[in-house]
Amino acid sequence: MKILSFGATNSRNSINKQLAHYTASLVGNADIDLIDLNDFEMPIYSIDRENSTGIPEPAHRFIEKIAQADAVIVSFAEYNGTYTSAYKNIYDWASRVEGKVFQGKPVIFLSTSPGAAGARSVLDFAVESAAYIGADLKASLSVGKFYDVFDTDTGKVKDPALRANLKQVVATLNVR
Repeated sequence: MKILSFGATNSRNSINKQLAHYTASLVGNADIDLIDLNDFEMPIYSIDRENSTGIPEPAHRFIEKIAQADAVIVSFAEYNGTYTSAYKNIYDWASRVEGKVFQGKPVIFLSTSPGAAGARSVLDFAVESAAYIGADLKASLSVGKFYDVFDTDTGKVKDPALRANLKQVVATLNVR
C-alpha cells in the first residue's frame, strides 16, 4: 500500500508533519511518501492570475501525488482557528486541476497542537468538508498536548493510550 502523508503547514519543524509521519508508519508494509508543502509553494491563488498565467506546475504535482497514493494521511495545523495559508493556497490551486482534490481516496485526518484542544477547530472543519473535497474519510483524531504525548527525539508516541488510538485509526484504512 502506498500512503501519502503530510502536515498541512509549511513549518519545517511541524509537529503535525511528525504526527502524520508517525501515523503512516503504523500501516504495515506501507510505502510512505512524506511530502513537505514547501515543495509545492505557489503564488497566492486568484482567478485573474490563473487566467493570465495558467495553473502552476506544483498544483499538478500535488494532484499527481494524491493520484498515486492508495490512501492519504493529513495532520492539520491550526492558524487562527482554521487551515494554514500554505495548505489553503495549495488546495485552492490544486482544486483548479481536480475539483475533488482527494480524488475519492481513503483518508485519515489528524490534528495536533501544544495546547489541550489539539487544533480541534480546524479538524472539525476538515471533517465537515471531507465529502465536498473528494475525501473518503475513514477516521479522524485530534491530539492535544503534543509535547506531553510525543517524543520528538525518537519520533514516536510515548503515551500508550494515544498509540492504541492511532492504531485503531490506521486500521480503518483497509486498503489493499
